[in-house]
Amino acid sequence: MDKGLGDIACAEIQDEDWSETWKAYYHPEKIGERIVVKPSWETYTAGKDELIIELDPGMAFGTGTHPTTSMCVRALEDIVRPGMRIFDVGTGSGVLAIAAAKLGASEVCAVDFDPLAVRIAGENVAINQVEHIVCTGQSDLLQNTEGRADLIIANIVADIIIRLLDDVSKKLNSGGTLLASGIINDRIADVTAAVMAHGFTIDKVIEEGGWAAMVIHQGGSEA
Repeated sequence: MDKGLGDIACAEIQDEDWSETWKAYYHPEKIGERIVVKPSWETYTAGKDELIIELDPGMAFGTGTHPTTSMCVRALEDIVRPGMRIFDVGTGSGVLAIAAAKLGASEVCAVDFDPLAVRIAGENVAINQVEHIVCTGQSDLLQNTEGRADLIIANIVADIIIRLLDDVSKKLNSGGTLLASGIINDRIADVTAAVMAHGFTIDKVIEEGGWAAMVIHQGGSEA
């Protein structure tokens, strides 16, 4: 390889270097009408009707501030009703599962393929004292979930959402909702085509910062 005029150097960087340093830039942030995400190491006084999520993402994806997550939080504030049963697929830090619990869900099954994410999500569930609502576990998408849900949350990426659609109808109650996020704008058309091919309805597309989230129901054609 011709390296040109530059010098090449390499060095090992331990995961701990960045997993602690970034905390200096992570502060409480209101990401919905009611939901405030607060780092576990900072203090925050809740305002009227605010719901606080204490979060230590560690090495799992999900500080709550990325557009893919904040769009989901705002959608959850509209969708979640008391008594709902919810599956959160690719839960990462557990932020969306915890938000759903605080918004009134009666049962949330939060799963991730990465065992490290499962551990961190479990720790965040405990910090927020919603262990009686949220259970965590390892799963390849919906494979290890039991029964059906009223709402499935999938904040992943377009290709995995398209793959997930094959199993959604078997895991979603009649009239249930799929909240899909992590879709870059260039892939909206691909996901839309797959949703319609599976006979689902797109009720809403939310876009922010080059990303999109979709609120999807079973049956019908695109709204």
